Amino acid sequence: MAPVTAVGEEMHALVERLYPLCRSITGDGVRATLEIVGEYVPLRMHEVPTGTQVLDWTVPQEWNIRDAYIADSTGHRVVDFRASSLHVLGYSVPVARTMPLTELRAHLHTLPDQPSLVPYRTSYYTPQWGFCLAQETLDALPDGDYEVRIDSTLADGHLTYAEHVIPGQVPDEVIVSCHVCHPSLANDNLAGIAVATFLARALARETPYYTYRFIYAPGTIGAITWLARNAERIEQVKHGLVLACAGDTGHLTYKRSRRGDAEIDRVLQYVLAASERPHRVDEFTPYGYDERQYCSPGFDLGVGSLSRTPYAGYPEYHTSADNPDFVSPEAMADTLAVCREAFAVLDRNRRYVNLSPYGEPQLGRRGLYDSLGGRSDAKQAQMAMLWVLSLSDGEHGLLDVAERSGLPFDTVAAAADALHGAGLIKA
Repeated sequence: MAPVTAVGEEMHALVERLYPLCRSITGDGVRATLEIVGEYVPLRMHEVPTGTQVLDWTVPQEWNIRDAYIADSTGHRVVDFRASSLHVLGYSVPVARTMPLTELRAHLHTLPDQPSLVPYRTSYYTPQWGFCLAQETLDALPDGDYEVRIDSTLADGHLTYAEHVIPGQVPDEVIVSCHVCHPSLANDNLAGIAVATFLARALARETPYYTYRFIYAPGTIGAITWLARNAERIEQVKHGLVLACAGDTGHLTYKRSRRGDAEIDRVLQYVLAASERPHRVDEFTPYGYDERQYCSPGFDLGVGSLSRTPYAGYPEYHTSADNPDFVSPEAMADTLAVCREAFAVLDRNRRYVNLSPYGEPQLGRRGLYDSLGGRSDAKQAQMAMLWVLSLSDGEHGLLDVAERSGLPFDTVAAAADALHGAGLIKA
């Protein structure tokens, strides 16, 4: 894993800042989150009204919450939303009652196998209310009456998502998507938000070939809303990556697109293997994060997903143990580095045509061999030129050259630049 870097510490600080906010698929928590992200990269905010038809779905009512608690007969809050936004079942309808523990139990969610942790639970599309608490807290509650209050609203409003676009040399797009709907969960998905944000900052300092569109949206309904609102221009999207669970100390995991052989799949697999990082590559499944929306058969976009320990693969997943201490600056810096390496390959992976295809062109006469003088990798660079010339048939990209030759992609790309400059190949 990469050593601690300043950027890793900055990303961790962003996670800590966002952690206390109560997020859901709609509401002021999402807006507050995006306002903070907007301090790092400029965002274009979108507000989509309740009731808007988006593909087969409908934008739901907006949910907001001000306070919630369970108090005992002395007024002591035994469960307190102010301590953690996880304590309330997401999208709980308002309630203000006093009831015995025997009745209250039906509305309480715990993790008996992890008795000290608070679970994350939601009920987006079925009106109900509830609390989440540690099993050991529930076990310690005496029988009796408890005051139950959830000060929330569920009313017509808006679904909020945001975009940040980095113009490229061409209008063809690469999308980078992360979900912003989870409450106080650091790895899922504040780490993904942080990595996406700092990736955007890094790309903005360059002049990328592709146009990069960063999408910050609530999971499932947000991605579906974005697709519905961009269906007419979806052909511009050539590649994509979903970022989630980007900050734990597990090995990197790449999940292929539904196509299985999209260019983004090949790039990530190549970069991870070439880096010699411990990693794994998983096949696509129609479950997980928003790659399943972008890859749905009607759109069939080449969008994969990058995480560390994958969906539901660690015991802290969707519990109060997924806190800022669970994610590390080193892990986020490492995830960011892989993203930057992958997009550097993707951005330069173009096809060329050999303009002198009959026999090997004389490289020395064009000064190409002389340009290698003194280079420690002169032999490798020479071989890269020969390989690029051999495979510049309009059918093979530079990644094909790197894979087939076994040469580093950067060496192959530099050879292509030299040959292009000498007029021997054209894009």
